[in-house]
Amino acid sequence: MTRPLLITDCDEVLLHMVKPFRDWLAEFHGIDFHWNGNDFAKAVHYIANGELVPQKETWRLLGAFFETEMDRQYPIAGAIEAIGEIGREADVVVLTNLQDHFNEARTAQLLSHGLSLKVFTNQGPKGPALQKILAEYRPSRALFIDDIHHHHGSVADLAPDVHRLHLCGEPLLSPHIPCAHESGMAHARIDNWNEALPWIAGKLYGESHD
Repeated sequence: MTRPLLITDCDEVLLHMVKPFRDWLAEFHGIDFHWNGNDFAKAVHYIANGELVPQKETWRLLGAFFETEMDRQYPIAGAIEAIGEIGREADVVVLTNLQDHFNEARTAQLLSHGLSLKVFTNQGPKGPALQKILAEYRPSRALFIDDIHHHHGSVADLAPDVHRLHLCGEPLLSPHIPCAHESGMAHARIDNWNEALPWIAGKLYGESHD
Protein backbone atom coordinates (compact mmCIF):
# COMPACT_ATOMS: atom_id res chain seq x y z
CA MET A 1 0.00 0.00 0.00
CA THR A 2 1.31 3.45 -0.87
CA ARG A 3 2.17 5.97 1.83
CA PRO A 4 0.56 9.36 2.35
CA LEU A 5 2.35 12.26 0.67
CA LEU A 6 3.13 15.77 1.87
CA ILE A 7 3.97 18.26 -0.89
CA THR A 8 5.35 21.44 0.65
CA ASP A 9 6.71 24.76 -0.50
CA CYS A 10 10.08 25.90 0.87
CA ASP A 11 10.46 29.69 1.16
CA GLU A 12 8.50 31.08 4.14
CA VAL A 13 7.21 27.56 4.85
CA LEU A 14 10.39 25.61 5.65
CA LEU A 15 12.99 28.39 5.43
CA HIS A 16 12.94 32.14 5.90
CA MET A 17 13.62 33.99 2.64
CA VAL A 18 12.31 37.56 2.82
CA LYS A 19 14.12 38.45 6.04
CA PRO A 20 17.58 37.28 4.82
CA PHE A 21 16.87 38.94 1.45
CA ARG A 22 15.93 42.18 3.21
CA ASP A 23 19.11 42.15 5.29
CA TRP A 24 21.29 41.44 2.24
CA LEU A 25 19.67 44.27 0.26
CA ALA A 26 20.34 46.77 3.03
CA GLU A 27 23.86 45.58 3.74
CA PHE A 28 25.20 45.35 0.20
CA HIS A 29 22.88 47.32 -2.07
CA GLY A 30 21.60 50.28 -0.05
CA ILE A 31 18.03 49.13 -0.49
CA ASP A 32 15.21 49.05 2.06
CA PHE A 33 12.67 46.24 1.87
CA HIS A 34 9.44 47.07 3.66
CA TRP A 35 6.42 44.88 2.95
CA ASN A 36 3.10 46.57 3.60
CA GLY A 37 0.84 45.08 0.98
CA ASN A 38 0.78 42.32 -1.59
CA ASP A 39 3.10 43.70 -4.28
CA PHE A 40 6.66 42.45 -3.90
CA ALA A 41 7.96 44.86 -6.55
CA LYS A 42 6.68 47.90 -4.63
CA ALA A 43 8.34 46.92 -1.34
CA VAL A 44 11.90 47.87 -2.31
CA HIS A 45 13.26 51.43 -2.22
CA TYR A 46 16.70 52.98 -2.38
CA ILE A 47 17.70 54.10 1.10
CA ALA A 48 19.55 57.20 -0.16
CA ASN A 49 16.61 58.86 -1.92
CA GLY A 50 13.53 56.75 -1.16
CA GLU A 51 12.90 56.03 -4.84
CA LEU A 52 11.30 52.77 -5.87
CA VAL A 53 13.73 50.22 -7.26
CA PRO A 54 12.76 49.41 -10.88
CA GLN A 55 10.88 46.14 -11.11
CA LYS A 56 13.43 44.63 -13.52
CA GLU A 57 16.22 45.39 -11.04
CA THR A 58 14.20 43.91 -8.17
CA TRP A 59 13.84 40.59 -9.98
CA ARG A 60 17.52 40.68 -10.96
CA LEU A 61 18.48 41.13 -7.31
CA LEU A 62 16.16 38.32 -6.23
CA GLY A 63 17.81 36.02 -8.76
CA ALA A 64 21.23 37.09 -7.52
CA PHE A 65 20.19 36.29 -3.97
CA PHE A 66 19.37 32.71 -4.90
CA GLU A 67 22.54 32.43 -6.96
CA THR A 68 24.90 33.43 -4.14
CA GLU A 69 23.12 33.91 -0.81
CA MET A 70 20.99 30.82 -0.12
CA ASP A 71 23.20 29.99 2.85
CA ARG A 72 21.70 33.04 4.58
CA GLN A 73 18.33 31.29 4.80
CA TYR A 74 17.43 29.57 8.05
CA PRO A 75 14.56 27.36 9.22
CA ILE A 76 11.09 28.55 10.15
CA ALA A 77 10.50 27.72 13.82
CA GLY A 78 9.35 24.12 14.23
CA ALA A 79 9.59 23.25 10.53
CA ILE A 80 12.54 20.85 10.68
CA GLU A 81 11.10 18.94 13.62
CA ALA A 82 7.63 18.78 12.06
CA ILE A 83 8.91 17.46 8.74
CA GLY A 84 10.95 14.85 10.58
CA GLU A 85 7.87 13.73 12.47
CA ILE A 86 5.67 13.64 9.37
CA GLY A 87 8.33 11.70 7.48
CA ARG A 88 8.01 8.78 9.88
CA GLU A 89 4.75 7.71 8.23
CA ALA A 90 4.52 9.74 5.03
CA ASP A 91 6.62 10.67 2.02
CA VAL A 92 7.62 14.34 1.91
CA VAL A 93 8.67 16.28 -1.20
CA VAL A 94 9.31 19.95 -1.88
CA LEU A 95 7.60 21.85 -4.71
CA THR A 96 9.37 25.18 -5.04
CA ASN A 97 8.98 27.96 -7.59
CA LEU A 98 12.60 28.30 -8.61
CA GLN A 99 14.14 27.83 -12.04
CA ASP A 100 15.24 24.29 -12.70
CA HIS A 101 18.95 25.03 -12.47
CA PHE A 102 18.45 25.81 -8.77
CA ASN A 103 17.21 22.28 -8.02
CA GLU A 104 20.59 20.95 -6.92
CA ALA A 105 21.32 24.00 -4.77
CA ARG A 106 17.89 23.85 -3.09
CA THR A 107 18.30 20.12 -2.43
CA ALA A 108 21.73 20.73 -0.86
CA GLN A 109 20.41 23.69 1.11
CA LEU A 110 17.65 21.61 2.69
CA LEU A 111 20.09 18.78 3.38
CA SER A 112 22.32 21.22 5.26
CA HIS A 113 19.40 21.76 7.63
CA GLY A 114 18.86 18.03 8.09
CA LEU A 115 16.13 17.57 5.49
CA SER A 116 16.86 14.91 2.87
CA LEU A 117 13.96 15.62 0.53
CA LYS A 118 13.29 15.28 -3.17
CA VAL A 119 12.88 18.72 -4.74
CA PHE A 120 10.63 19.56 -7.68
CA THR A 121 11.29 22.97 -9.23
CA ASN A 122 8.47 24.80 -10.97
CA GLN A 123 7.54 28.09 -12.61
CA GLY A 124 4.02 29.47 -12.56
CA PRO A 125 0.92 27.91 -10.93
CA LYS A 126 1.66 24.75 -9.00
CA GLY A 127 -1.40 22.68 -9.86
CA PRO A 128 0.05 21.06 -13.02
CA ALA A 129 3.33 20.21 -11.29
CA LEU A 130 1.46 18.73 -8.34
CA GLN A 131 -0.58 16.55 -10.69
CA LYS A 132 2.65 15.08 -12.07
CA ILE A 133 3.92 14.41 -8.56
CA LEU A 134 0.69 12.62 -7.66
CA ALA A 135 1.00 10.48 -10.79
CA GLU A 136 4.52 9.51 -9.77
CA TYR A 137 3.83 8.70 -6.11
CA ARG A 138 0.18 7.58 -6.26
CA PRO A 139 -0.26 8.28 -2.56
CA SER A 140 -3.02 7.00 -0.33
CA ARG A 141 -3.65 10.61 0.72
CA ALA A 142 -1.95 13.87 -0.19
CA LEU A 143 -1.57 17.27 1.45
CA PHE A 144 -0.22 20.49 -0.05
CA ILE A 145 1.34 23.37 1.94
CA ASP A 146 2.15 26.79 0.51
CA ASP A 147 2.27 30.42 1.63
CA ILE A 148 0.82 31.85 -1.62
CA HIS A 149 -2.95 31.85 -2.01
CA HIS A 150 -3.13 31.46 -5.80
CA HIS A 151 -1.10 28.25 -5.69
CA HIS A 152 -3.84 26.79 -3.49
CA GLY A 153 -6.37 27.87 -6.09
CA SER A 154 -4.41 26.13 -8.82
CA VAL A 155 -4.22 22.91 -6.80
CA ALA A 156 -7.89 23.15 -5.85
CA ASP A 157 -8.86 23.40 -9.51
CA LEU A 158 -6.74 20.48 -10.73
CA ALA A 159 -6.51 18.19 -7.70
CA PRO A 160 -9.48 19.01 -5.44
CA ASP A 161 -9.06 15.85 -3.32
CA VAL A 162 -5.69 17.06 -2.03
CA HIS A 163 -5.84 18.67 1.41
CA ARG A 164 -4.52 22.22 1.31
CA LEU A 165 -2.94 24.12 4.20
CA HIS A 166 -2.05 27.80 3.87
CA LEU A 167 1.02 28.34 6.06
CA CYS A 168 3.26 31.40 6.11
CA GLY A 169 5.90 31.24 8.84
CA GLU A 170 7.33 34.71 8.18
CA PRO A 171 5.79 37.39 10.45
CA LEU A 172 6.91 40.14 8.05
CA LEU A 173 4.55 38.72 5.44
CA SER A 174 1.84 36.72 7.14
CA PRO A 175 -0.39 39.65 8.22
CA HIS A 176 -0.39 41.13 4.72
CA ILE A 177 -0.91 38.24 2.30
CA PRO A 178 -4.37 37.18 1.10
CA CYS A 179 -5.68 34.19 3.03
CA ALA A 180 -6.39 31.14 0.90
CA HIS A 181 -8.65 29.71 3.60
CA GLU A 182 -10.84 32.80 3.74
CA SER A 183 -11.18 32.74 -0.05
CA GLY A 184 -12.09 29.05 -0.05
CA MET A 185 -8.93 27.91 -1.82
CA ALA A 186 -7.39 26.15 1.22
CA HIS A 187 -8.93 23.93 3.86
CA ALA A 188 -7.12 25.72 6.71
CA ARG A 189 -4.75 28.58 7.51
CA ILE A 190 -2.20 27.88 10.26
CA ASP A 191 1.03 29.90 10.39
CA ASN A 192 2.69 28.02 13.25
CA TRP A 193 4.23 24.57 12.74
CA ASN A 194 3.54 23.39 16.28
CA GLU A 195 -0.15 24.08 15.74
CA ALA A 196 -0.13 22.84 12.15
CA LEU A 197 1.43 19.44 12.87
CA PRO A 198 -1.63 17.83 14.51
CA TRP A 199 -3.86 19.06 11.67
CA ILE A 200 -1.47 17.74 9.05
CA ALA A 201 -1.11 14.38 10.80
CA GLY A 202 -4.87 13.98 11.06
CA LYS A 203 -5.38 14.63 7.35
CA LEU A 204 -2.48 12.46 6.17
CA TYR A 205 -2.87 9.36 8.28
CA GLY A 206 -5.67 9.92 10.76
CA GLU A 207 -9.28 8.95 10.43
CA SER A 208 -10.43 12.34 9.16
CA HIS A 209 -10.60 12.71 5.41
CA ASP A 210 -12.98 15.64 5.10
